[in-house]
Amino acid sequence: MTGRQGWQDLQERIRAEIQHLAAINASDRRWPMPFCAALASGLPLLVGAYFDHLEYGLVSSLGGMVFLYAPNTPLYHRMVSLMASGFAMSACYTLGVLSQFLPWALVPTLAFIALLVSMVCRFYALGPPGSLFFMMAAAIGAYSPINVLDVPLHVGLLTMGCLLACLIAFFYSIYALRQQAPQAVTPLPPPSFEFVIVDSVIIGMFVGLSLMLAESMHLERPYWVPVSCLAVIQGASLRAVWTKQTHRIAGTAIGLLLTWGLLALPLDKWSISLMMIALAFIIEVLVVRHYGLAAVFITPLTIFLAEAARLGAGPTDALLIARLFDTVLGSLAGLLGGVCLHHPRFRALLGQQLRRLIPRRLLS
Repeated sequence: MTGRQGWQDLQERIRAEIQHLAAINASDRRWPMPFCAALASGLPLLVGAYFDHLEYGLVSSLGGMVFLYAPNTPLYHRMVSLMASGFAMSACYTLGVLSQFLPWALVPTLAFIALLVSMVCRFYALGPPGSLFFMMAAAIGAYSPINVLDVPLHVGLLTMGCLLACLIAFFYSIYALRQQAPQAVTPLPPPSFEFVIVDSVIIGMFVGLSLMLAESMHLERPYWVPVSCLAVIQGASLRAVWTKQTHRIAGTAIGLLLTWGLLALPLDKWSISLMMIALAFIIEVLVVRHYGLAAVFITPLTIFLAEAARLGAGPTDALLIARLFDTVLGSLAGLLGGVCLHHPRFRALLGQQLRRLIPRRLLS
């Protein structure tokens, strides 16, 4: 009887977990926002295709992701926040690109970027997507094979993408604010040493460890490991971390099948550009409703964003398998980091050691 009751309890827990993972969230996001977000990242692709330099359009498209950082606040606050995010995106990408010329500094640089952007995002209470796209820009830049003399060109391309996103956000905001009143600008909460410093150190440490692990395994494209780690570890709770890593792994696995089907199509520069615009629109519609469903479409978008200029240079099957392995490795590292991040005793011990290292005058 006890064994049967235990089996029934296990079945009930599994059923409740599946229902939780499959739950669709309600959303009041209207279609103009996903459309403008897709436009911000898609217009550079069309310009690059027109001039037969799709690789330039891909760099600017990455800068267009800054559109997603526009808050639902009055216009003056919205644009200041967006331009600050654009500057941060350009700075992270620049540091990432420069780190590839000093291989010994690559892992520490990306770990420092993860720590720094997490600290700033937490201090200024920046909402989703948080530090994710800043880290993505740095990681892709670090593993983009370019010559040192091309660094200003690529940084300029990404910055132009950020400026285009700000311009699109300005006109979108004028339209959106006529349809719906903005949210009030809430005062920033008092900065907590544990929330801003300790948590950011844990995040930076595990992002760096995930990349170090990927480098030690000699993965061909290890940049996706720290990005997956950061996407998972920045969950608001341990439950959110678990849910996000499950959604990310499952969504990536299904998304790779979609990517395989898309790669089987006769793609050219124009079809790739239009397809990425459509994927960006679908993602922004779904991501607030169900992260796992959005991850299905995030997978092909990010693969094309980072690899479209090199597609056809090697077997696509190896690329897809590598992406799945990178995602699983990074997500598991993020889950382990999430356990430490939400473990009171670990945070207290680390916080105590950090307070000893920081001068007392900086803590007052």
